[in-house]
Amino acid sequence: MLTTLPATTDPVDQLRTRVETLEQERRQLLALVEMLREIGGTLHHMDIVQAVARGLGETFGLDRCSVFLAERGAGTVHLVASYEDPSIRNHVVDLGRYPELRRALESGETVNIPEATQDPLLSAVVETLEARRVKAITVVPIRWRNTPIGAIFLRTWRDGPAFAAADIRFIEVVAELTAGALRNAHRYEQVRSGQAGALGPDRERAALVAFLRQLLADFEGRHHPTQDGLLARTSAAELERLAGVALAVIAQEASAL
Repeated sequence: MLTTLPATTDPVDQLRTRVETLEQERRQLLALVEMLREIGGTLHHMDIVQAVARGLGETFGLDRCSVFLAERGAGTVHLVASYEDPSIRNHVVDLGRYPELRRALESGETVNIPEATQDPLLSAVVETLEARRVKAITVVPIRWRNTPIGAIFLRTWRDGPAFAAADIRFIEVVAELTAGALRNAHRYEQVRSGQAGALGPDRERAALVAFLRQLLADFEGRHHPTQDGLLARTSAAELERLAGVALAVIAQEASAL
């Protein structure tokens, strides 16, 4: 949970405050280790973003924690993970409803709004925020080589505290780790795709050899041609047609191997 640590001059209170701070740092460190374990154990981007949304949501006891990814060159943003609704996997969002998300993606900087219903940036959606009893909103961009590729969106309840500076730094560290994990997943998917493409000709070749062997065996068992020049009388166009049909079937069968 988020904690607000008041300033005090009493030595006992100072010690208590320090202990609470250390305990909060311990919880965040444990949460970070758990998220690292989860995202480090997969190369699938959906598993990565789900682990991040769940980990941050549980660590801070959030009203909402979501991960958004931006589609390169298309200007489209997808909601790919949600702490409060794990079934959400790929939902296109209207940035007009998320001005804070738009700002984070365009600027590449963290957007922290301690009092969401009083911030001019959110004036167009203030009624919705009040109905949902939203207090604070923080959006941390996920950057790769200084380019925003997505964002982590966090929201707290009206009765809860806003994020402290240490909390925001912790979330920014998580965003950095998320960017690296997503990049590794993207590279892995590219390698897999390339390997699948490279295996295509080999599969077709294997299917062709097997087809020719079976064809010759079946033909030998069924036919015993004795007339010379039979092949010469077969038109080249007919042979080309038969070869084309055979190769098309082979290519289709090879793709299913």
